[in-house]
Amino acid sequence: MPSFLLEAASSPSMLRLQDVGMHCGLEYTSYPYFSKVEPYSRYAHSLGVAMIVYRFTGDPKQALAGLYHDIATPCFSHVVDFLKGDHEAQESTEEATRSIIESDPKNIENLCKSGIKLDEVDDYHRYPVADNDSPKLSADRLEYSLANFLHFSFASKEEAQSLYDDLIVSKDEEGAAELAFRSLDKAKRFGHLMMKNADMYSRKEDRYAMEMLSRLLRRSIEEKVIAETDLYGREKDLVLKLSQSHLSRGWEDFTRLSRVETKPDASSHPFFAASIITKKRWIDPLVHGQGRLSELDAEFGKMVHDFLSLSFDETLYGYAE
Repeated sequence: MPSFLLEAASSPSMLRLQDVGMHCGLEYTSYPYFSKVEPYSRYAHSLGVAMIVYRFTGDPKQALAGLYHDIATPCFSHVVDFLKGDHEAQESTEEATRSIIESDPKNIENLCKSGIKLDEVDDYHRYPVADNDSPKLSADRLEYSLANFLHFSFASKEEAQSLYDDLIVSKDEEGAAELAFRSLDKAKRFGHLMMKNADMYSRKEDRYAMEMLSRLLRRSIEEKVIAETDLYGREKDLVLKLSQSHLSRGWEDFTRLSRVETKPDASSHPFFAASIITKKRWIDPLVHGQGRLSELDAEFGKMVHDFLSLSFDETLYGYAE
């Protein structure tokens, strides 16, 4: 990593992200598919995004914007979007990005050393390689896609590397820069693996767990077990407060959550029943000089159609074994 990124990543507000997980609290549950998942922090994700941006642009400003893009992420990540009623867009957690960057003197010191202005790094949305409109491919979506391919054993490290090595910066339909695959075969493989991610992000187990944890956080705030400011600390500290309070049973129940059904189980009492929507996360990768994968590969196009047609109009029931 270049020295300017190493220094920027050492600020207190960035180091906090070492104890904020990417899996939105699901790693604390008893779901079988999280039993062997390695820790994956917002810090690691942010470093990865910054390095991807720097590799493809060579621009320190864009790389720093990528590094800082999650600096305002609260504990349990998008669970706080659920807490705020932002189930579908899941953007409320980005609102404090600029204020958190500028409130940390180390960040300002590092920017001054680099000769870069706060206005140039406080919003990665202005740089299309770092971030763009869904379902285009950006450094942000690429990093967590490749990471989850590895964490959930969808692909080997060698295959993930081969997908990464096939990428270049191309132009999208509007002429903006976008990461694109050189070969159709690599794009197809990425697309098919990505749909496994998409399914995981929207499956009933994920939706239920995030809703369950958001309800616990809401009650904890209402009953002054925690303050809203605690959400912007470290997860280990927040977990300690929850587990040592009079609401500790709620945290224990969350950690015991192991399965979710769409029909009530007569032999077991559910934690609660609810219909829960969520954001549909997916990517339609660009193939350089050819177009979008959904237009080039009929099988992938059908997968996308089926995914976007998914209805969340179902009642979910969560149980502990």
